[in-house]
This record gives sequence, structure tokens and C-alpha cells, in this order.
Amino acid sequence: MQRPVTGNNPMNELTKELSMGGNLSKDTLSKLLGMDDFFPVYQLADRYNERQNHGVVRIRAILEFSNYCRRQCRYCGLNRTNLKLQRYRMDEKEIINTVLIAYRAGYQTIVLQSGEDPAYDKEMVGRIIRGIKDQCPIAITLSLGERSREEYAYWKECGADRYLLKHETSDPDIYRSLHPCGTLENRLQCLQWLKELGYETGSGFMIGLPGQTNDTIANDILTLQRLGCDMAGIGPFIAHPDTPLKDHPDGSTELTKRAVALSRILMPQLNLPATTALGVLDDGEKDDIFSCGANVIMRKVTPGIYRRLYEIYPSNLSLDDDIYKGRRDLEDSIRRLGKQPL
Repeated sequence: MQRPVTGNNPMNELTKELSMGGNLSKDTLSKLLGMDDFFPVYQLADRYNERQNHGVVRIRAILEFSNYCRRQCRYCGLNRTNLKLQRYRMDEKEIINTVLIAYRAGYQTIVLQSGEDPAYDKEMVGRIIRGIKDQCPIAITLSLGERSREEYAYWKECGADRYLLKHETSDPDIYRSLHPCGTLENRLQCLQWLKELGYETGSGFMIGLPGQTNDTIANDILTLQRLGCDMAGIGPFIAHPDTPLKDHPDGSTELTKRAVALSRILMPQLNLPATTALGVLDDGEKDDIFSCGANVIMRKVTPGIYRRLYEIYPSNLSLDDDIYKGRRDLEDSIRRLGKQPL
């Protein structure tokens, strides 16, 4: 967390307006993001987080079961134009068995994530969901990209609880430049369908995209609010060497934490994870984010033989397959921060 500075702060009125809650304008949020002394905002976000979550950090397991993707997102190492990537798919039995191990290790939520892989059609994903729910009561979050309303509805009927689909940026021009394979309009339509179907719905965005400004980020935060999101992943852009954006600088960890803090204050009930990307750039920042409004952390349970191949951005994550030990280590880390793992 940024330390306070001395002297008069010209942004005192903005922080006072923020502490009153309610709706804030894009202009106000943009100015807050650019404050020299952000420490009072971090303190306020921490108080909101404590009031809402009582020092609890929720641990989610994430299983990345396929790195095939039909999309061409210019920042993502899984995009279909990356011919250097070795592709993999887990079968239904392997997915279900991995989830059952995670449940026995203490996880109460599993995030099933993949690229947009049409090989996992409506019926197959439905069988996976039912196969899990028939054997344990773990909450299932899907993160399978843009699908039809019919598919979303069917998976909800099968027992899926939540869906994560980041909008990435609320600026149509930036979105178009990064996604030759889709439109912001369709992405937002999918999020609307998910809300209508009763999913706990998650979105999110990246910090540091080409052409992004504080105004853009402010509008991203307001987009979360307008969508009525239940969760949001906010993380820094990290350049992947096998993508068109390989030479673009990484996003700011400080600005990422500011966006998380403001999101906590505007939407107190939002579940906000400490994203993996933040820890890749600076492991200390991943811990610090829990003092800035975050209340969730995800732990990969993807088998080690696949984990190194699910590389949206470069990382040096452990390939250890011991799901039980991974859970215990993470719980210990959370307790050392003075928080309570759940």
C-alpha cells in the first residue's frame, strides 16, 4: 500500500466525495486514479473490505482444461495464430477427477476455464457439470468465453453457479484493435444474458492496454457497476513474446491496485481476486492487494503436464501436482497476512 505524503492534498474533496458512497462520475473516478497521494483511498477500501468480508480471503481452485482457442486476441498467448504453442485437451473423466481431488483438499469453488474451444460443446460441458455435482457440492464457475444464450441456459440447468467473462476494456476502439475476432457489443450482450439467467456473473479488465487512459479505466469500473457484476478480475497487462503485443510495456501494478480499491468502495459486495498477473510482475504486490480491497485468490489445480502450456502471458508458476500441499501452503500464506482463509 502506498505510504502517505506530507502537506496539503488538493484531492481532499474527491476523497470526501468517495467516502460518501453512491454513484460517482467518470471524471471523478479518473481524477482519483491520478491522485499523488492515494493512501486515504486504500485505507477506505480496506475498511469497506473488512466490513464486508471480516478479514476472510476466499480461495478458489482453477482448472484450465484446454488451451485450444478459436479467437485471435492480440494480447493472449492462447490465440489461434500462435503456432508455437503445444495444444492440449483434458477429457471428461480427467476433468471430473481433478475437481473431486480439489474438493477433498478443501476447495469450495472450482473455476473451469479454457480457451474458446468448440470441441467442448453444450452437451459435453453439461455432462462435466452434472458429473461433478453428482459427486460433490462444490460451486462451479465456468470461464469458457462467448457462447450462445442457449448454451448458457443449459449449463445453468445442469448446475453451473457462476460465469466469468471479462470485458477487458470498455472502449470500443481499443476493443476492436485488440479483438479482430469479436465485438464489445457482443461481449456485453453475453454478460447481460448471464445476469438474466441467474448466474453469479464476473467480468473484469486489464490495466496497461495500448491507448488506455485513466478515463478508460474509470469507465471500466463504471461498466462493472452498470452490469451489476458479482465478481471482477482486474489485473495488469503482461506482454507475451508470441503475440502482436510482444513489445508493449507491462501494465502498472500501482494503477491496478487503485482500480481494485475504487471498485471495492463503489461496489462493496463485489468479489475481487488478487490476480495471478499481479503476482507475476511483483509477488509482494499480490499480498499487498489484500490491504487494498481484494478478498479472493485463485490457486491452479491444473495438472503440471498441462499447466506450463496454459500461458496467456509468461509466468514462472510451480508445476507441483500436490493439490493438498498447494492448498495448505496458500492457507498458511493468508494467515501470515493476518487474514482468515476460507
